[in-house]
Amino acid sequence: MKFMITGGAGFIGSAVIRHLIDNTYYSLVNIDKLTYAGNLDTLKNIESNNRYFFEKEDICSSKAMSNIFDKYKPDIIIHLAAETHVDRSIDTPEQFIQTNIFGTYTMLEVAKKYWNNLSEKKKNQFKFLHVSTDEVYGDLGNTNFYFTENTPYAPSSPYSASKAGSDHLVRAWKRTFKLPTLITNCSNNYGPYQFPEKLIPVTILNALEGKKLPIYGNGKQVRDWLFVEDHAKALVEVSINGKVGETYNIGGSNEMQNIDIVRGICKIMNDLAPCKLQGVKNYEELITFVEDRAGHDVRYAIDSSKVLKELKWKPNETFLSGLKKTVSWYLSNLDWCEKVKKDNYDGKRMGLIT
Repeated sequence: MKFMITGGAGFIGSAVIRHLIDNTYYSLVNIDKLTYAGNLDTLKNIESNNRYFFEKEDICSSKAMSNIFDKYKPDIIIHLAAETHVDRSIDTPEQFIQTNIFGTYTMLEVAKKYWNNLSEKKKNQFKFLHVSTDEVYGDLGNTNFYFTENTPYAPSSPYSASKAGSDHLVRAWKRTFKLPTLITNCSNNYGPYQFPEKLIPVTILNALEGKKLPIYGNGKQVRDWLFVEDHAKALVEVSINGKVGETYNIGGSNEMQNIDIVRGICKIMNDLAPCKLQGVKNYEELITFVEDRAGHDVRYAIDSSKVLKELKWKPNETFLSGLKKTVSWYLSNLDWCEKVKKDNYDGKRMGLIT
């Protein structure tokens, strides 16, 4: 089989590509526009592999996507390309509407035309997996409930609303045009190569530099955390063995408050890279609380029982084991972090915990 990965130079996309190259015999093409969050250095070790191909293109370009489909003739699409940062969506929502909704529409239309011209055998092999987020379900508040595949959509931010819109398009193209699509909704990802404006990497990097570790509100917002390599394995499993038309929620079963995440990072760093900052005994002293984000959801939590039962997938990492691996990776790859910040980032959001 041949895979097509959109957004393959991003955090999750690059993990999927590394997993496919390292653990399968499949070939793949990576389509990425290389915006601020796309970085080919995440794929340095596999860029010369003869099963890997790269195309720098915008998923919103119907002509470019049609040419790539015709050139590579993919069997499975894993559509990951998206704008993802909630704070950025509050500042500039237009780009989220363009990429997440119109970009997904373009991919669906091009895929539909391509699929309609396939032989019956190839048609039956073809799948279009759309990767979404648990944020489309809204806010669980202080309840004990979990998001299931049947939870009604109630997005809170421009980001989650744009992803909800793209999910609806995918389902519509399945029902109306019979395009063989699937959807996954995942919880918060973390791990190596994450762009350094997200909670875990920004905490690590700010602490090393002796900067404040600002946390929104009271820091008691709860998220479910999923190690990115576990997510990558799940996406490949769903794309190959998932049932067409189905939705699969993928979570790590690791509910944590933001404040506990930051304190946990500080504790690990105190062991691995003891604090040498003047006047600071340990990294936890750098924690500070700032005004909460507009419309900030209180809690997300994923029920992953469907994918565990039907596809026999389960995460390999506990949150503690994954967090230790993540902190160790960043401490060993500070040059990568500096290059990303220098080449692709204007610093506007650096230092703000999300």
